[in-house]
Amino acid sequence: MALEVGSPAPEFALLATPDQRVALSEFDGPVVLIFYPADWSPVCSDELSVFSAAGKLFHERGAQLLGISVDGAWCHEAYKEQRNIGFPLLADFNPKGAVAQLYDVYREHDGTTERALFVIDREKKITWSEVSPLGVNPGADGALRAVEALS
Repeated sequence: MALEVGSPAPEFALLATPDQRVALSEFDGPVVLIFYPADWSPVCSDELSVFSAAGKLFHERGAQLLGISVDGAWCHEAYKEQRNIGFPLLADFNPKGAVAQLYDVYREHDGTTERALFVIDREKKITWSEVSPLGVNPGADGALRAVEALS
């Protein structure tokens, strides 16, 4: 079960590149966390492509997209370059899944994360969340509506 709406969003700082950390507290506006199981998987590739294509709509509403998986920063760099992903992918790699555990979406039995979305407001509260089956691309519509509701 993912953290519930109304819960404080746990703070984190994860590698976005091999030498740059990104912290939740750095963002003033809404943040959309996109937890996904792994780079290079077909459904994850589709999901991240949808969010990348919708990135301008989120940006116009002052929201920051952040992808999070247990893959390492080097893997994320190669994946972002090949797939042309336009937002940070954060490495929840060491210790593996620590941030996913804070958001209660870590899959201990296979060492990945649930396919989960969280919208976090300016006060760092979770205002919307959705957990989808691993084989289902949830799309960006629900998260975009949740961001729009914050304005």
